[in-house]
Amino acid sequence: MRVVRLASETDFEGWREAARALRTGGVSPADVVWTVDDGAADLFAEPAQDEGGAGAIRVSRSFVDLAQRVVLHRSPARFDLLYRLLWRLPETPHLLAQPADEDVVRARDMERQVDRAAHKMKAFVRFRSVAAAADEEAYVAWFEPAHRVTEATAPFFVRRFANMRFSILTPDVCAHWDTETLRFTPGADPADAPAEDALEAFWRTYYAATFNPARVRLSAMRKEMPKRYWRNLPEAALIPELTRSAQARTETMVAQSPSEPARRIVRAARRASRDAPYEGSAPATLAEIAAGVDACRRCHLWKDATQGVAGEGPETARLMFVGEQPGDQEDLAGKPFVGPAGQMFDRALNEAGVPRREAYVTNAVKHFKHELRGKRRLHKTPDAPEIEACRWWLEAERRIVRPRVVVALGATAVRGVMGKSLPIGKSRGQAFQLEDQAQGVVTWHPSYLLRVPDAEAKARAYAEFVQDLRFAWSLVA
Repeated sequence: MRVVRLASETDFEGWREAARALRTGGVSPADVVWTVDDGAADLFAEPAQDEGGAGAIRVSRSFVDLAQRVVLHRSPARFDLLYRLLWRLPETPHLLAQPADEDVVRARDMERQVDRAAHKMKAFVRFRSVAAAADEEAYVAWFEPAHRVTEATAPFFVRRFANMRFSILTPDVCAHWDTETLRFTPGADPADAPAEDALEAFWRTYYAATFNPARVRLSAMRKEMPKRYWRNLPEAALIPELTRSAQARTETMVAQSPSEPARRIVRAARRASRDAPYEGSAPATLAEIAAGVDACRRCHLWKDATQGVAGEGPETARLMFVGEQPGDQEDLAGKPFVGPAGQMFDRALNEAGVPRREAYVTNAVKHFKHELRGKRRLHKTPDAPEIEACRWWLEAERRIVRPRVVVALGATAVRGVMGKSLPIGKSRGQAFQLEDQAQGVVTWHPSYLLRVPDAEAKARAYAEFVQDLRFAWSLVA
């Protein structure tokens, strides 16, 4: 019997290192005991060790992503379950794509519960002001997550409140941000959280103004907002009264609720991955695409993005612009081309005589890929698998809108539209016949124009960009 003592309840790296060694050495899951080191010793167990073996075990990125989330579940059987899956993967490479497999079903269910716990934490954490050093404000929140998601979710709050000193206290671990460094300390007690402050009135006013009468039943509300979170939410005291007074507005809201096809697409998009691609019903409307994009799990980019950003514009647009991916401001706003590149884009459209309101504007990749540098989120270029994963949504947009001309803005967009790379400098100024009989035009991305350092080169590139937009508009007529 091999006993593996992990450093903590969320020690994914420790589990991965031990699991790799055990699997390479041919140690069966039945012969492994996984436990968290609590200082106690088992006198009758043989410690785990690297068994050597024929070669390293290679697994897909989707399995690693799954394992990283399942490790955060509170089930004591999670490490054993993951090792059983790892044990079977070399002989069954597409194991994760088998929806009826008992271990896969259990792991996916744990993954969904962990994702849901992280979502609840993002939605229900409420900060309260506390005394700090002179001329400084600090905020503290108490939260009890259903699973151990604090460390994984803390970077979300850092991105949203980069200039605010805060602490999030939980029974498992506490997260602290001082506007420069994120650190973690052992779990805390509810008594360590601050009492009511001036922000309470703000939250009550905000919640009363945004209360959704479409969810007026307390039974449904408790499912979305479990009662154990209520004591941490100042607005929770308003729920019963708002529920009673909302019935008159329910029928109107129900008439505007998402269609069953849209809900079906969202469910399928959340289950999708590279190993088990989304092959559900094709979206029939742009609204269904928007719902599916926001829930899409075909690649890993959704994890660090605020939301998916679908296209915007009339469903009958004759001209479609395809950018590369949302930027920082687009990620926050949920709309394409609203940041600095969007302003450059609008300016060029005006000079070219192209009315944006008559065009459909979207991106080849629907989630914001970035890296943190200090307090800023800097754009990172999507790689080929990420572009390919998102082509399904872009093709759906093209199928519904059916534009006569599709303009690819930048290299990522070119690959998304054409299915291959083309040199922009040599390809611009001409029309390409696309498979759906639309004509394709290639040009610079507006963000490229912002980065050109030489003033003369920048002016020349901008003039070429305006010329390409004018050329694309002439093809529409």
